[in-house]
Amino acid sequence: MILEFINQYGYMILYAALTAIAGFLGAQIKKRIDRVTADEEKRKAVETVVKAVEQMYQDLPGTEKLEKAKENILAILQSKDIAISEVEMDMLIEACVAEFNLVFLQKVKEERMEEMHNGNVSET
Repeated sequence: MILEFINQYGYMILYAALTAIAGFLGAQIKKRIDRVTADEEKRKAVETVVKAVEQMYQDLPGTEKLEKAKENILAILQSKDIAISEVEMDMLIEACVAEFNLVFLQKVKEERMEEMHNGNVSET
């Protein structure tokens, strides 16, 4: 009786189980891809806004620049239906600013080395 049931419905049960597993795996993969895509969009938005705020609001103090950046980051991400926490936004902004500072310091160092190499500045 059991063998008869398996012979009659076995493929249907196997097909249903495989379909359920594939659906579950597909949903998990989609979540992962959406999360990675959202993270990349957040990073790009923060980088763009930090550059723009630095250029547009040069005369503002740092705290006001930060507030302008946060406002604009939220506006951009909300328009794309991407949520971001305050902590995540602060961390991304700080990482972006630190990267810009490293690039700036490297450029200053290279200019200083070039000046020293050309004899325009004493080595002391």
